[in-house]
Amino acid sequence: MIHSSSTNSICDRRVMFLQTLPFLVQSRILSFLCFDHRRFCKRDLSMLARTLLTETEENDFWVKRAARNLLDKVSDSNYQWISGLSLDSGKERVGEEFGSIPDFLTDAASSANELFLPWLPLSHDTLSSRELFAGYESPDLLSQVGEDADDNSKDVAEEMEIDLVMVAPLDEEIQNMATSLKERIMTFESSSKTIELANEIRRLSLERKADPFVILGLLEPWKADDETASILIFHLSNGREEEEIAWPSQVLCSIMLPKMLVLEEPASRVLVIAMVEYCKLYQRAAECALLFPLIMKRSGINNHMCDVITRIVKESLHPAHVSAFCRKLLCGQEVEKRSIILPCHQCLVSSQLVWTESLFNLFQNILNHNVQLTQDSIDQLVLLIIDLAPSFSKSLKFGNFLLCFITRCSLVLKSRKPLLIEAVAKTNTLVTKSILSKLASF
Repeated sequence: MIHSSSTNSICDRRVMFLQTLPFLVQSRILSFLCFDHRRFCKRDLSMLARTLLTETEENDFWVKRAARNLLDKVSDSNYQWISGLSLDSGKERVGEEFGSIPDFLTDAASSANELFLPWLPLSHDTLSSRELFAGYESPDLLSQVGEDADDNSKDVAEEMEIDLVMVAPLDEEIQNMATSLKERIMTFESSSKTIELANEIRRLSLERKADPFVILGLLEPWKADDETASILIFHLSNGREEEEIAWPSQVLCSIMLPKMLVLEEPASRVLVIAMVEYCKLYQRAAECALLFPLIMKRSGINNHMCDVITRIVKESLHPAHVSAFCRKLLCGQEVEKRSIILPCHQCLVSSQLVWTESLFNLFQNILNHNVQLTQDSIDQLVLLIIDLAPSFSKSLKFGNFLLCFITRCSLVLKSRKPLLIEAVAKTNTLVTKSILSKLASF
C-alpha cells in the first residue's frame, strides 16, 4: 500500500507536469479524465482536481471549469461541500480494490509456477487452455492482437453510428399511438400539455420494442411550430450530460435539423435559444446530428444557416471542440464525417462540402472567435483557396475571409506566401490590395 505522503508527492509531480502544458491541452486532459473517470482511481483524480483548484491561482477559466467538473464527477453523491469554501475538507472514501487484482487472479498467482507475463498471474498452460477462452481455439492467438486492434478501432467509430435502415414494421398498437401523438404535435395547447406530450413520446420511443428512429419518422416532430419544438426538445431528453449519445442525437436530428435544412429566413429567437442551450448540454450530439449534416447540405448553406451555426459555435462549444470539428470537416475521412439523420432527410445532405459565400463567412466567424485551427486544417484551407480563388474572384465575402485567415494564421503561413500571393492575384475585390499588402509584410 502507498503511504499518503508518497501519494501526495506523486500527485504534486503530476500537477506540476500538467501545468507545463498549454491551458487548452490542460482542459482537454481534464475533460477526458472526467469522461472516462471510471477507468482511473477516484482518489487520484480527486487529489488532482483539488490541487488545481486550490493551489494554482493563475489557471485559465476552462481549466478551472474542467477541474471542477472532474471533482464533481468523482465525488460521492452523498458528499456535501460548499463550492469554493471547503475544497480541502474531507477526502472521498475510496476502496482499496482499485489497485488490487481480482480474486481469481490472486488464487492463480499463488498456484502458478511459471507466469506468462509478470503483471498477469496466469501460466502458459492456463493461457492456452480451452477453458479460459470458452472453447475458442486459435493456433496463433497472440499474432492476431494487432489485427484485432485495427478491428476495434473500426468498432469504436461505428459506436457513434445509428442504423438508418428501417427495421421490421411496427405493430398496430404502436402505429395507432404514433398517429394520435402526431396529431397532438401539430396543435399547441399549453406548455404543460406539450411537456406531457414529450413524456409520452419518450416512453413510446424508448420503452417499447421498436426502433426510435422509425417512431420519430412517423411522428414528424419537425413539423411542429417553433414554440412547441423548443419545449419538446428539452423534455424528450433527461437533461443529463452523461446521457447516451444516441437518443439526444435522434431528438436533435428529428426536430431541429429538418427545420434548419429548409431555413430561408432568420430563425426565430425561441428556436435559436433552444438549440444553443441543448447543444451546450449535448455537444457530441450537436456535432453529428446538427452541425455536420447542416454544413454538408447538398445545395450549400445560406446566410441564415450560417448565423445559427455561428451562434452554436460561439455559445455552446469549447474552442478546442470547434478546432477538432473543423479538422474533421476539412481533413477527416468519410467515416469521421458520418451524420446522424433520418432516412427521409438524407437526400438533402451531401457527402462533400459545397463551398458558398456563406460557408466562407462561417469560417471567418470561427477564426474571429479565436479558435486555433490545426496545421492540417490550415494546409487544407490553403489548397482550397488556391482552387476556389478564380470562382470567387469578385466575392467580397471570400475576400474578407482571406484577409481574416491570413491575419489570424500569419505565423504558420509564411512558407505558403508565394502560393497565396498567386491565388489572391486572381481576385478583384475591395480588399485585394489589403490582402497583398498583408502578405508582403510576412
